[in-house]
Amino acid sequence: MDIATPHANTLSGVVVLLLLDYLTQHRAWGWLKLAQGPAGLKGTPGLLFSKVMGSGQNGGFSLRPSSSHQGLLCIFDNPNDAENFMAGPHVKACQERAKEHWLGMLRITSSRGAWDQQAWDITPGTKAQAASAGPLAVLTRASIRPAKAMAFWRHAPASQASLEQAPGCMLAMGLGEAPLVRQCTFSLWQDTQAMLDYAHQGAHQSAIQAAYKQDFFSESLFVRMQVLRMQGHWKGQPFEHPMELAHG
Repeated sequence: MDIATPHANTLSGVVVLLLLDYLTQHRAWGWLKLAQGPAGLKGTPGLLFSKVMGSGQNGGFSLRPSSSHQGLLCIFDNPNDAENFMAGPHVKACQERAKEHWLGMLRITSSRGAWDQQAWDITPGTKAQAASAGPLAVLTRASIRPAKAMAFWRHAPASQASLEQAPGCMLAMGLGEAPLVRQCTFSLWQDTQAMLDYAHQGAHQSAIQAAYKQDFFSESLFVRMQVLRMQGHWKGQPFEHPMELAHG
């Protein structure tokens, strides 16, 4: 679903994603972080790109916003800076105020499209390890043309339900920079085949066909990533996947 967009530059690095479900007493603190956006991370060593995003009800894809679910997405120049950030005070402060969280470090293995006119390149060192065993993560995002927003959202509920129930889907969350028109989806899969089975059938396939036919998006991005490391609990399920990183 990528749209041909002139790219101002290309990003290449390690992705860090933090998903959060804040405790009731800390929701105001979380909303402050959302309001600050990337400005709250100014000066972070090695940080190339960041987004602080809200979510739909229960962390899904609903038009009704969640008062507690958020996501923080970052791209770092190198694994050392990514690891330092993951273990640093910003992430810890978020985790301490969350009922549940998921934290992952990911390596980009393929990418199409752009986000804010920035393409995402394959993380250095990926090609030799792209077929390694382990979980697969997928990120999709789109800038929806305002005139097409309601048509897009007619497809979203069925696509969401099929994603959450898809065999092999370990985790799925809807994220967004702005209500209705700047949307993002993150999903975690047991393997590539499970992801492909979901992508090429049912409600999701119908949504893709509609997006192409009706020209829903002014810009979009589709990224596959290898999970290098993850930790946390999400919707009662524990997650842990350590992997040795090649530094330098």
